[in-house]
Parts: sequence; structure tokens; C-alpha cells
Amino acid sequence: MITTRILPSALLDVRSPQRLLERNAMVYRRSWMVIFSGFFEPLFYLLSIRIGLSALVGDIEVGGKLIPYDEFVAPGLMAAAAMNGAVLESTMNVFHKWRQAKLYDSILATPMSAGDIAIGEIGFAVIRGLMYSTAFIFTMLALGMVKSAWIVMSVVACALIGFAFASIGMAWTTYMRSWADFEYVPAVTLPLFLFSATFYPLSSYGSWSWVVQLSPLYHGVVLVRASNLGEWSPSLVVHAGVLVGLSVVGMAVTASRIKTLLLK
Repeated sequence: MITTRILPSALLDVRSPQRLLERNAMVYRRSWMVIFSGFFEPLFYLLSIRIGLSALVGDIEVGGKLIPYDEFVAPGLMAAAAMNGAVLESTMNVFHKWRQAKLYDSILATPMSAGDIAIGEIGFAVIRGLMYSTAFIFTMLALGMVKSAWIVMSVVACALIGFAFASIGMAWTTYMRSWADFEYVPAVTLPLFLFSATFYPLSSYGSWSWVVQLSPLYHGVVLVRASNLGEWSPSLVVHAGVLVGLSVVGMAVTASRIKTLLLK
């Protein structure tokens, strides 16, 4: 079959990844505040922009419409919240379970497979990102920043963002050797946060706009912003396709690396 040629065997040998989801949910049941730790940074950005900066910048043109600056930034920060949740869970927490707690060695001694670990951990990271972004929707609603009922579709967009960053983040974690390597995580995510059309329209980057479009977060920001404004175009399919493609590649690399490193 063509799937066996494209995807690694580890990803095809999936039995019960939901067991790992259950395990993670039980662990975080007593430390639920840790889950929301990454939600507050974009929230404080939003509040600071709403209180002061928005009045200085004025309105921003999006799709031929003028919207207040804070309403332009809010969907971008929501997308960033989904990224934060997925990255935190799929990097530092996964590394601790792998290198320190040796959890995955124990799991592989059960009927669960490397594919179960990859899908289970990536799935939980997506859930954490969705918790951040869903909470952000209620914040936007309370502040009067929701412009369309289609904002509910932003949940799907944030799931794609979380899926892409969780897959890439966990694949990246499999190559890390010590906690010192985590210095590179904010070195990558911070520029993505600042330069993914989160705070400025793509047109403001001029000839460098093509660099912005290389950012996975940019494609997520476009999807969330379109959801909030209730505007749809065929190009959104391309943005979603980029995130799906990155997700599949990252998940495949993760499953293959886990099988190679832990079952060798």
C-alpha cells in the first residue's frame, strides 16, 4: 500500500494512544494551574495593547476593512497561545518524561507502541493548546473583540496550529541531549511570535514578506483572523494545508525516532 511507503512503520503500528492521554490527564489533575501557565503571556500582551497602544496606532486595514488595532492583534495572540501550549507540552515535558523519568521505556514494555507514544503525546499537546486558545476566545468575547459568529471555526484553526507545533516540537525534542538545548526553544518561538503578522499586516514587511510566510504561525494567524472576521477565501485551504503537512511530517519523524532510540 502507498501509506506503508510514505509513513514509517512505527506510525502505522498504533494500538491505544488514548491510554497515554488518560495518564497525562490524571497527572495534571492535581496541578491544573501548570496547564494554564503559558496562557497569561499573550493575555497580558492583549490587555496592554487594548489599554494603551491601540489608541496610538489607530485602525488597521484588513481585506478592505478598517478594524481597531487591538481587534487586529487579538486573533494573532490567540494563535500564539495555541502555539505556546503545544510547544511547552511537546518539548520540556516530553524531555522530562523521556530522559529523566524514563516513562517511555516503561510504556514500551507494555502492549503500547512507539506510534502510541507519538500520537498520545502530540494529542495531549494539541489539547493543551486548545485549552489556551479556547480560554482566549472567552477573553476576546468579554472585551468585545469578537466580530463574527464564525469565531467558533478558530478552534479548528488552533487545533491545526497546535498539531503542527506539537509534532515539530516533539520531533525536535528527540534530538535534544540535555536541558541546555532548551535555550533554542524561545530563540525560535519568540521570533515566530513577533514576526508572523501577529502585530503588523503582511504588507508592512515590504520585500521581506516572503520570509514571514515561511513561519508556520503565520498560516495559523491568517486562519484565526479570517474566522474572527467571518471572511473566507480559497487561499485559506492552502494555509490549512501547510499546517497539516507540517503535522504529518513531524509526527512521522517523532514515531520513527522513538522507535529507533528506545527499541534499538
